[in-house]
Formats: sequence, structure tokens, C-alpha cells
Amino acid sequence: MNRSSLRLAQLTSALTRFEEVLAQPKNSFMRDSAIQRFEFTADLAWKVLQSVLEEKFGVRANAPKTAARLAHENGLVADLPSWLTMIDDRNLTSHSYDEEIAEKIYVQLPRYAALAHTLVEALK
Repeated sequence: MNRSSLRLAQLTSALTRFEEVLAQPKNSFMRDSAIQRFEFTADLAWKVLQSVLEEKFGVRANAPKTAARLAHENGLVADLPSWLTMIDDRNLTSHSYDEEIAEKIYVQLPRYAALAHTLVEALK
């Protein structure tokens, strides 16, 4: 199994767990759980892009936004603005915990799950 296939399998598993928590009634525990699952799903999503870009297109991307832009240029990602916003929100979650930011990001999580789901389906 090559690196992109392994990472795609990991992303698929992470996305399943992410979608499971999003289906639960919201409370602070579920919100925080969903944000944590978003973090590792977003990390795996950009790493899948990184691997696919290198293996299929011979293009190197060493940062999430670079990977998203190159994936868009190579037809792997259609909605680049949403990907860039998702990456920005992922970065916000890792630097400090703030209730207001958590709430702002939580409402976007279904959209981010859909982006990851679209990527998984496109690469299968």
C-alpha cells in the first residue's frame, strides 16, 4: 500500500468518527469532541492531498494551504475558498481555546465534513 492509499484509509476512518460526533445532540462535550475530530480529519485531509500531489502529479506541497491550492490547480479540490477557510479554522483551534471561536467553528463543521467526504469519494 502506497502512502496516499494509507493516508486515504486513515482519512476515511477519521471522517467516519467525525461524522458520528456531528450526528449527536450538541452540548459542550460534543462540541469539543467534534472540534477535536475536526482537527485530526483536517490534518489527514491535507496530508492526503500532499501525498496524492506528489505521487500522481510530481508536485511537492509542504504546507496545508499550498496543498489545497495545488490540489485545486490539479483538479482534486473544487471549492478552494472553503478549503482555505477550513485550514484557517483548523489553525485557530490549535493555538488557544476560546468559547466564542469554538462556537464559530462548530457551526462550520458539517461543511468541513462535506469537503473531506467529497475528497474521499473523488480519490476512491
